Amino acid sequence: MDNNIVWHHATVTRERREKLNRHKSVVLWFTGLSGSGKSTLAHALEEQLHQKGCHTYVFDGDNVRHGLCSDLGFSTDDRKENIRRIGEMAKLFVDAGAIALTAFISPFKDDRDNVRKLFDGDDFIEVYCHCSIEECEKRDVKGLYKRARAGEIPHFTGISSPYDVPENPEISIDTENKKLDECIDQLLEALVKRGILPQ
Repeated sequence: MDNNIVWHHATVTRERREKLNRHKSVVLWFTGLSGSGKSTLAHALEEQLHQKGCHTYVFDGDNVRHGLCSDLGFSTDDRKENIRRIGEMAKLFVDAGAIALTAFISPFKDDRDNVRKLFDGDDFIEVYCHCSIEECEKRDVKGLYKRARAGEIPHFTGISSPYDVPENPEISIDTENKKLDECIDQLLEALVKRGILPQ
């Protein structure tokens, strides 16, 4: 790094922002196969949090690739860079006192671990959306699995590219068998238990 670049310490701190927001800041990192319900869960949870007056933002995989990561493809290196950028962005939002929700397949354990290292203590919550590939294929409204099996989409997670199942996620949700409302209740309960939301 250039020696002329010096970190500026602001007078408005994360702690002051959290006090103003009346909730702790955190990143909820939703991971799982395509079709496992990451985006659905993240947006539904954000709606509930917004109604409670929380400051939130959802980083959705497809949306981010329209702007911040529009220059990246889906090779292993590009996927790693995609996740690195999102991790750094989520870190800024946590510093801003917000609850950041990220919905990315983020298939590689090493990449998720590298993002986790950016955060202190309990600031990073990995949420594993557990859903079988068979069920994900049934939900395939975009037709991606069908195209991947036909060889039209290279490096597709679960078909031609691996997915490293989280070993010890902070939260594991059975999105295959639980209803959406049940999943949201599980998440809200976890946030209260962890002291992120008030009782």
